[in-house]
Amino acid sequence: MKIAVIGANGQLGTDICHVFLSQGYEVACLTHAHLDVVDLDACREGLRQIGPELVINTAAMHNVEQCELNPVRAFEVNGLGALNLAKLSEELNFVLMHISTDYVFDGAKMSPYVESDPPLPLNVYGNSKLSGEYFVRTMTPRHFVVRVSGLFGLAPCRAKGGRNFVTTMLKLARERDQVRVIDDEVLSPTYTRDVASHLAKLAATEAFGLYHLGAQGQCSWHEFAKTIFDFAKVGVKLNVASPGEFPTKIKRPSYSVLENAGIASLGLEPMPHWQDGLRRYLKELQNSENHR
Repeated sequence: MKIAVIGANGQLGTDICHVFLSQGYEVACLTHAHLDVVDLDACREGLRQIGPELVINTAAMHNVEQCELNPVRAFEVNGLGALNLAKLSEELNFVLMHISTDYVFDGAKMSPYVESDPPLPLNVYGNSKLSGEYFVRTMTPRHFVVRVSGLFGLAPCRAKGGRNFVTTMLKLARERDQVRVIDDEVLSPTYTRDVASHLAKLAATEAFGLYHLGAQGQCSWHEFAKTIFDFAKVGVKLNVASPGEFPTKIKRPSYSVLENAGIASLGLEPMPHWQDGLRRYLKELQNSENHR
């Protein structure tokens, strides 16, 4: 099968390319320099030349603060970009796999969200990603819309200055004698390699629809940080940040854990626990640093 991965140099896109290539797929790894999802004509020409049977779209504007400051651009990339690919899915006859986010929920449920739960985003980012979901789901029947949560991976996260939460915590631990982290937001941190592996399993089916791919288990950001330091054997004092210590005007869901009911209904292998993913990620991170 010939596949095109859009956003191939991102955290998730990098692992998607790695996993699908390792399984013998022919993969075109496309960065923003190759293809801009906002430009319909350029997308049409680029994808027509490749002739993919499956397009995996990880391209997104996902810096929450920047989305709030520039909502028009956020909806162009996250909404209209998805619309363009959905149109081309029909025109060029490929399956579209579109990556979305846990931020389509408001967090009020306080128990794991399944695919059938009604979304209610709290911010521009969540709303723009939800608009992209709706475009894909209504414009092309051969689609997979996949929501993910709290991603961390080996490739740099450009929206966060090249770091993710894990590498940020390790950096802070090297620079400070104590670190303060909030404990009032709960999520399911997920290793990008695990998401990519399950996307390959999902792509091998024709069970089109909406899916969640979050790691099993849940934790607060504070518990996540504590586990990072424990697994990495980092001796730094970790404190709970006081309410309002890191002020922001942007609303975020206080609870955004995803339950993978969709893949369970297909009988696919469950996603690993977030602690298992973290252990493997830290080992890979150490190996990559040792080979520099």
